[in-house]
Amino acid sequence: MLRKLLKYDLKWIYKTIVIFYIIAFIFALLTRILGSIDNSLLCHILASICGIISITIIIVSLINTIIRAYIRFIRNMYKDEAYLTHTLPIERKTIYLSKVLASLISVFTTVIFIILCIFICYYSKENLEIMTNMIKITANNYNTTVLNLIFIISIIIFLEIMFVLLIGYVGIIIGHKSNTQKQVKSIMWGFGLYLGTSLINLLVILIFGLFNNNIMNIIKTSDTIDINAIKSLLYLFIILYLIYDCIYYFIGKKELSLGINID
Repeated sequence: MLRKLLKYDLKWIYKTIVIFYIIAFIFALLTRILGSIDNSLLCHILASICGIISITIIIVSLINTIIRAYIRFIRNMYKDEAYLTHTLPIERKTIYLSKVLASLISVFTTVIFIILCIFICYYSKENLEIMTNMIKITANNYNTTVLNLIFIISIIIFLEIMFVLLIGYVGIIIGHKSNTQKQVKSIMWGFGLYLGTSLINLLVILIFGLFNNNIMNIIKTSDTIDINAIKSLLYLFIILYLIYDCIYYFIGKKELSLGINID
């Protein structure tokens, strides 16, 4: 049943997002074609404009993907569609899991598409060499391998995206327990949880700094920063956001199990 729910959730989200994909892809191709024409100032100007349009559209699509995931959740759980949703022989935790997975998958594919459009627009041997050298230099500075650096950064980005999505869901669930101004209260709850978690991050870093002078030096001064301290902070953020993601997921599931006010 989870597979069917996930299928319909993804279909609903992609119904609009795929239009952004197509438009961004077309402008990315135009950027590549126009940029490949030598000795034409007009073509190079048009290529730059098309490249900016392509990247702008695909970034907007990422924001739209997150918003549509939230709208899907609200309509399915609290609006007119909710009457059908809650009559299905499916546990709420399964419905919730489907919504979370659908949002993660759609955001992930959008990020991949952003990378694809950037690659189409700006790929060249020179640009690839510059980027590769920058990554290698950064990896060497952090005394690690290129693959390990990319892996760490990718994990942090994934966990933070999941963190934002889950906070949004929890905000919606708690906000819709109210009888009035549900949308406003959902946004307030989401923003409040995000701000509160950020303050907890700061507190944890301060406490961690009490036992690690290098991290405390990062907080106190902008002078030479110890690379090992930066690496420690990166690993700390991975652990923290992994914990936050688990906590907010179970909070959302628990709050849904306590009851829903259908509009």
